[in-house]
Amino acid sequence: MRRVLVIGIGAGDPDYLTLAAVRALGEADAFFVMDKGADTEDLVALRREVCARHATRPDQRMVEVADPPRGDDVAAWHEQRADIYERLLAGELGDDGTGAFLVWGDPAFYDSTLRVLRRVADRGTVAFSVEVVPGISAVQALAARFAVPLHGVGGALQVTTGRRLAAAGWPDGADGVVVMLDGGCAFTTLDPAGVTIHWGAYLGTPDEILVEGPLAEVAGEIVRVRAEARARKGWMFDTYLLRREG
Repeated sequence: MRRVLVIGIGAGDPDYLTLAAVRALGEADAFFVMDKGADTEDLVALRREVCARHATRPDQRMVEVADPPRGDDVAAWHEQRADIYERLLAGELGDDGTGAFLVWGDPAFYDSTLRVLRRVADRGTVAFSVEVVPGISAVQALAARFAVPLHGVGGALQVTTGRRLAAAGWPDGADGVVVMLDGGCAFTTLDPAGVTIHWGAYLGTPDEILVEGPLAEVAGEIVRVRAEARARKGWMFDTYLLRREG
């Protein structure tokens, strides 16, 4: 049976790979990479670097395919990706071959790979098993960069998106909030009194940007540097931690 490895490769720094990830890279016959276009070439380049370091068998190969554009209909986008995954597994792997998807950060955090593979499996046209290798997420990298815990002693932490934070406000019962996938600087919609923010963009990469401080004092700076970085690179990956004092 075909074997599919979903490998978390960490948040930007090739040194974030775990020993388990390195071992899994050595077991793959083909690496499947979804290319999102010129604006995110850095993301493909990191995957190439990871493979160059750790995929050293001469018969290993990287298969790059264009990622379908994502619109508002996420289910339709997943279905398009499932069509591509199905073709890759059927066409690029033998019956006993091993393919790998290299996932930025960790496959459990806001990534569609496992959901799309489930769609392919449910079709029943290609038989394969799935093994997941966890990775260092942007959430962990952020806490490490600022040398802070994510929550208070015995406190509650919520991981959410910028859209949900803007719509619902501070989550009930949480003393810490990690925000990912924020396209609109949702932290500016909160009452900043007593709130500290630890904000990081392009974590683990040479372009990493870090800002921390009382939200009332640094929110404007974050909005400015974020806009400048996005204009310069054409894309933005940022994650931040909000903590209430006391």
